[in-house]
Amino acid sequence: MPDISKQSFIVNEIFKSIQGESTWAGSPCTFVRLTGCNLRCSYCDTTYAYSDGREMSGKQIVEAVNAMGPKLVAITGGEPLLQHAHGLITLLLDKGYKVLIETNGTLPIGELDSRAVIIFDVKTPGSGMEETFDLNNLKALKETDEVKFVLVDHHDYVWAKEWITHYKLEEACTVLLSPAFGLLKPDALASWILQDNLSVRLNLQIHKYIWTPHARGV
Repeated sequence: MPDISKQSFIVNEIFKSIQGESTWAGSPCTFVRLTGCNLRCSYCDTTYAYSDGREMSGKQIVEAVNAMGPKLVAITGGEPLLQHAHGLITLLLDKGYKVLIETNGTLPIGELDSRAVIIFDVKTPGSGMEETFDLNNLKALKETDEVKFVLVDHHDYVWAKEWITHYKLEEACTVLLSPAFGLLKPDALASWILQDNLSVRLNLQIHKYIWTPHARGV
């Protein structure tokens, strides 16, 4: 097995902040944002991660994470699994970190360390990237994992509701519905959820309310 500590990654940024999304929202968290993405969503707020980055070894990444302090770490992008970050994830887990993997679900997760929490971002029609999700990944869902839908309008909401029902997601894991910031008002989404009695969680990007919406490193 290769020495993961010596494996090279292209890293866009590593920073400490408050986790703004998922059931972990509000928790101090270190973010490791890897460079590169295989999708081009219409509302993407991290386009700078498509190509900007610097080479770091697994050892350097772990050292940077250690220096930050929080025991919660989010591996994100871009799309982090493009760089086959499986070994890095296990390395961090072995060192006692709780690891969240934020992925668009287009790449297989079957070989990922089962201790990691997978947060899928299923792309809706409003993203322009629907039908990219690898449905085989649903077979690997754990109760501790989460599935998120970012919605731009009511059409996206109906689409997501049908997806949730068809694949019985509410029985499998936590389901998050998130209004695309600046495109869908949170109160509108909240009213739809309440009207339909959905067993989901309204997911706001609280970091965009704490700081300015386009601030980096938060």
